[in-house]
Amino acid sequence: MRKLAERNIDGLGVASVAARRTGRRVTVNLAESPLTWLRSRGRIDARQFEAGERLRADYETAALGPRVTMRWDASPRAGGRRGPPEALDPTLAQIAAKRRFTEAVTAAGPGLSDVLWRVVCAGEGLAAAEKSLGWPSRAGKLVLGFALDRVADHYRLP
Repeated sequence: MRKLAERNIDGLGVASVAARRTGRRVTVNLAESPLTWLRSRGRIDARQFEAGERLRADYETAALGPRVTMRWDASPRAGGRRGPPEALDPTLAQIAAKRRFTEAVTAAGPGLSDVLWRVVCAGEGLAAAEKSLGWPSRAGKLVLGFALDRVADHYRLP
């Protein structure tokens, strides 16, 4: 994960982020992901957020979500002595990510994995997830916290 040098949040929940190495500035909408929204309001801690982001990254790398358009993957670069190291074959990377995702969801447990998947992977809001699961209000935050703690333990996060 990239180290961030600057993060200014305006009143609209938009963060301006600058990377250390490149000096580029990027605008990130904090309301884009329910997990980011929860983190920005102090509802989950940094360890839980990191666990959720790793789970979401594995979900995206494994290409488990539905495809809407064709794939626009970058073409491979020329290697050589100064070129980047050989990347994993996309198929092998997908298989490895699928395995990591399945293990993490299994570590969360059967009662916790459904809200974890809905909020972290599907991007469903916490209130909508509670309603679709038939849970009372505010129960999802507690259950999601337990699930993220178990996933953080699975990923061995400090």
